[in-house]
Amino acid sequence: MKLFNKKHNPNSFSANEIKKTLHENLEFTAIEQYKLLRTNLDFTLPEDQKCPIIGVTSSMRGEGKSTTAVNLSYVLAEKGKNVLLIDGDLRLPSVAKKMRISGSPGLTDLLMGKGAHIGDFQSPLLTNWYILPSGSIPPNPSELLGSRRMEAILNDLKEKFDYIVIDLPPVNIVSDALSISSLITGMVVVIREEYTEKQELERCFRQLKLSNVNVLGCVLNESKNSNSSYSKYKKYKYKYYQKAPQRNEAT
Repeated sequence: MKLFNKKHNPNSFSANEIKKTLHENLEFTAIEQYKLLRTNLDFTLPEDQKCPIIGVTSSMRGEGKSTTAVNLSYVLAEKGKNVLLIDGDLRLPSVAKKMRISGSPGLTDLLMGKGAHIGDFQSPLLTNWYILPSGSIPPNPSELLGSRRMEAILNDLKEKFDYIVIDLPPVNIVSDALSISSLITGMVVVIREEYTEKQELERCFRQLKLSNVNVLGCVLNESKNSNSSYSKYKKYKYKYYQKAPQRNEAT
């Protein structure tokens, strides 16, 4: 199966614009927290996994999952690994907008058999970092993400990359993140301090548990300070936090 055969305009990338989204322009603490997230994943991912597929989701909209997915994939690529970032939010995609690239062709083109050339999704910042946008918005995102076609595409991509990071829709909004759960290695859940509602978070984890999703850990976004961050962890008192990486203070 040949997945990549359609050319994409590399001039749509703008390195200066992309940098505005990345951790390197954030505060020192945020930079270190993204790197810490990368380190913690090394301990939670299976050692024998050739190419881990990491889903990034949240319980609600606006918690920073897309920015976290972008920066997680970037710091993994900084280590010299071949990394692919996929915008799997086929309803409200944002990765292309954040990275100032064309949103099409993309994932939906692959799912519909149209193809694209993987080399044309190479980032100008790092030669080993690739960004696959969502493509055109389809009428059936959940079915596409959980399809055999998606499984075949991911199996093909796993032969080309060391890590695949997929930005997915919020769990409590639509079922898309759950529909692809059997195809990924594990899920990172993003939580925004003083924004995420406790009941929404608990509902999110119930859904993930019922779908047998492997939760790799949680990222706490927009932490005000260390004291409030840890008190927030204690307030939720949810068992999945037992294996969560330390908080991420990036916005």
